[in-house]
Amino acid sequence: MTEELPLDQVRTLLAVVDEGTFDAAAAALHVTPSAVSQRVKALERRTGRVLLLRTKPVRPTESGEVVVRLARQVARLERDAHAELGLSEAGEPTRLSVAVNADSLATWFLGALRRVPKEPPIGFELRREDEDHTAALLREGVVMAAVTSSPDPVPGCSVRSLGRMRYLPAAQPDFAARHLDGPPAQVLRTAPVVVFDRRDDFQDGFVRRLTRGRHGASTRRHAVPTSEGFVEAVATGMGWGMVPEAQAEPLLRAGRLVVFAPGRAVDVPLYWQQWRLHSPALALLAEAVVAQAAESLRA
Repeated sequence: MTEELPLDQVRTLLAVVDEGTFDAAAAALHVTPSAVSQRVKALERRTGRVLLLRTKPVRPTESGEVVVRLARQVARLERDAHAELGLSEAGEPTRLSVAVNADSLATWFLGALRRVPKEPPIGFELRREDEDHTAALLREGVVMAAVTSSPDPVPGCSVRSLGRMRYLPAAQPDFAARHLDGPPAQVLRTAPVVVFDRRDDFQDGFVRRLTRGRHGASTRRHAVPTSEGFVEAVATGMGWGMVPEAQAEPLLRAGRLVVFAPGRAVDVPLYWQQWRLHSPALALLAEAVVAQAAESLRA
């Protein structure tokens, strides 16, 4: 027999996760902290699983993330139903939360948002995250759609291929002459390099492919955590980097960048994942993203 999950308990769990504490959730729900605690405990008894880690702030367990994702999807469906029934305030926008990697955001993704029809009104909440990690935000229920590098759908989500984003091994011409005069597999082990942040493994992966796994990029590195800033850091000679083709092309034409390892471009496949539910606003966004990607990315 399938156990039903009472919506008041599911909503309470979501409030605790969003607010961070039982007391804050109680204030948001206009109930007592004791009522919040009882609802969460009842939900845990019903599911037979621990759903929350009682830390500060409170964090959901892996099972809790499943319930949190359900709660966010139910809330999304309720808002869409209210809008279709005319129960929302006139002109109130539908809010869509989306995770997207910095390079897509800097090159093609905003073009997709411009393609979305102006009616009904939609408000976008973008979360910038590396494409290898955006799926985690979907899994946690933080966002309802994401540009990811994974073709494997998150549970409860659908996935569509968008195309490939090409990256070029590039450097400022004087930098290349000074640091990159030789076989890339040798010179890249010591040449200064620009990375996005401490989690950015892209440049190291490029060098490992050249050296058959023996070496990564140099420890002489600069972390620049914006897509535009990363490209400018490479173009001013701070180090070499893997630059998105769309951002590299005008700088190559202007002579500010050179490709120091011709024929070594790296293509990163991108995918669109979204909650598998009927949401008119989400469907409009998906159509716009797929159309823009078809124009902007490599097939």
